Amino acid sequence: MEETIGAVEIPELHLESGKVLKNVKQVYAMYGSPNADETILVCHALTGSHHAAGPDVPGLPEAWWDPLIGPGKAINTDRFRVMCFNVLGSPYGSTSPLSIHDDGKPYGMRFPVISVRDIVKAQREALKILGIDELTCVIGGSLGGMQALEWAVSYPEAVKSAIVIAAPAYTYPQAIAFNEVQRQAIMADPRWNGGDYYGGSSPERGLAIARMLAMITYRSEESFVKKYMRELAFGAPWDWNGKFKIETYIHHHGKKLVQRFDANCYLYLTRAMDLHDIGQGRGGVKAALSRFKGRLLAIGISSDLLFPNWQVEEIALMAKEVGLRACYDEIESGNGHDAFLIDFDQLDEMIRGFLARCTKNDRRD
Repeated sequence: MEETIGAVEIPELHLESGKVLKNVKQVYAMYGSPNADETILVCHALTGSHHAAGPDVPGLPEAWWDPLIGPGKAINTDRFRVMCFNVLGSPYGSTSPLSIHDDGKPYGMRFPVISVRDIVKAQREALKILGIDELTCVIGGSLGGMQALEWAVSYPEAVKSAIVIAAPAYTYPQAIAFNEVQRQAIMADPRWNGGDYYGGSSPERGLAIARMLAMITYRSEESFVKKYMRELAFGAPWDWNGKFKIETYIHHHGKKLVQRFDANCYLYLTRAMDLHDIGQGRGGVKAALSRFKGRLLAIGISSDLLFPNWQVEEIALMAKEVGLRACYDEIESGNGHDAFLIDFDQLDEMIRGFLARCTKNDRRD
């Protein structure tokens, strides 16, 4: 399967905050034939990138949905042109706090606060530039699921169907609290320096601690008990140099993230997730959902701590109440929130079945 990586530039992007970003770069990956009649947009999560499938690409994290995208796979590149954008605010090429401001220095914390709605608007404008006006389906998990849902209600005329995985209609207080603790860990690192650390030492410790907390929310108690329980990795329990295996697990993921992600980008994207609310300015969630006329599949995860399954099922229930062709399915897994990146066998079946029902001629019947 061929992967084409490219970029487009949007002259001006008017943000939900009222601010304007100029010369906005949107990096993307394309899979399948560029001349395909139907397009599926796949949206990545917090620290993912546009590289969703295929062999490793230098400078980018490993593909996160390779088992699902490709010839004959659930998201079939023999039939669909598959697009994935690096989101606005992410460090993998699209415009972000790393981008150069008018004074020749990186934006840092001068970058405007962005929302999921802004991220989706940037993708919409980029697709227009690429000559793509209609999407057979928008699919994503976590932050990607927020984007998929926002796409459906922001641009209902352009979206035939949407699959929202492990994401709510709006972010609940506990998830906001988890994100705030992570941001405070970054800002408490002396090397953060108010976000002005480019060209010097970055706040690696703060970002690592933020990721350590995040990893606890991404998995479940069941998965930790099954894999680690109270096993020691090394040393003795009465020695501060001793570590339980669960401690080494979260330390490992903290160190791993700082090698590939930017701290300011982490601040902005977690804030965008906090601001997620499809009902904001639209008369509430039900009124927002009523804008959409296509098919909707909401997929929850049985052991999700970050966005519990009931929050995802709530989307389908409210969608049905306003007359949408909506349904709910659930990944039965002990892997927690990260199940959408692990339990591919279940996702394959759900996505494949849903897309089979969403044929090209099924847009409005």
